[in-house]
Amino acid sequence: MAPVLVVLHAGDLPDGLDSVAEVADIRYATADTLADAVDGADALLLWDFFSPAVRSAWPHCASLKWIHIAAAGVDSLMFDELVESDVIVTNSRGIFDRPIAEFVLAQILAFAKDSERSRALQHSRLWQHRETERIDNAHAMIVGTGAIGRAIAQLLTAVGMSVSGVGRTAREGDRDFGTVYASDRLSTAAADADYLILVAPLTEQTRGMVDGSVLAAMKPGSRVVNVGRGELLDTDALLEHLESGHIGGAALDVFETEPLSADHPLWTAENVIVTPHMSGDASGWKQRLAQLFVDNAFRYLRGEPLLNVVDKKLGFVV
Repeated sequence: MAPVLVVLHAGDLPDGLDSVAEVADIRYATADTLADAVDGADALLLWDFFSPAVRSAWPHCASLKWIHIAAAGVDSLMFDELVESDVIVTNSRGIFDRPIAEFVLAQILAFAKDSERSRALQHSRLWQHRETERIDNAHAMIVGTGAIGRAIAQLLTAVGMSVSGVGRTAREGDRDFGTVYASDRLSTAAADADYLILVAPLTEQTRGMVDGSVLAAMKPGSRVVNVGRGELLDTDALLEHLESGHIGGAALDVFETEPLSADHPLWTAENVIVTPHMSGDASGWKQRLAQLFVDNAFRYLRGEPLLNVVDKKLGFVV
């Protein structure tokens, strides 16, 4: 009997699964049909990667051996029963690293070169000469030392910025970050940051880690870039520090509730760049996501080790 692979989707189906369909039975399901579809299935692709449907369908997942999520973050998937089970979880690490790094660099340059002001002056047809900032004398502190954080560190180093990292444990001599500060020391370490870049996975330890005390410890005029999860950052505290001028700007691609409500004060806050959770979505990203699943599916079918196996207790690939 052919193995059964289920694809959870929200109407947007992945391309390129034809080769897998030749050797496996592929079932397609939405959140409301997942419980029936996953009954007796061997593997599950979470193409709809923010859906909480797996948890509600869990009583029907007795035969499930492997879940692959079409995202780098797995916080939307994890729940106690899955963590304690023998089901292997893999993610899409590697697909988004470079695009997110380029996005972060673009936001830093937008601040340093005063791009938003230039555009506003252009629309007003005003010729107003200004000076801008260099970034080769700026320090970027990257909160999250996984693959995406490393890609950011490498790119920012390449343009002359100094970088450091914030992770679970402190260490010196890291190949990409140099110094890595322990996350529980962030409020002290943040005093050195011109740009605080958030890319950490969302866990109980990282939720709300950039709070008012961290923002208060930062240099006057420093900026925050969040491409990780909205819940890493205390938005109310950020708005207070933006209004006071202590924080010079924020580029936010992720939010506690998405989409961001039309009446949210971040839309009109001074020196805030709002983007709709798009930092990793460079042209061709869906095709690359699908191909990674295909590669892993054939590894699974051949009984070979899978790529990007997540430590379910930690919430990321180790």
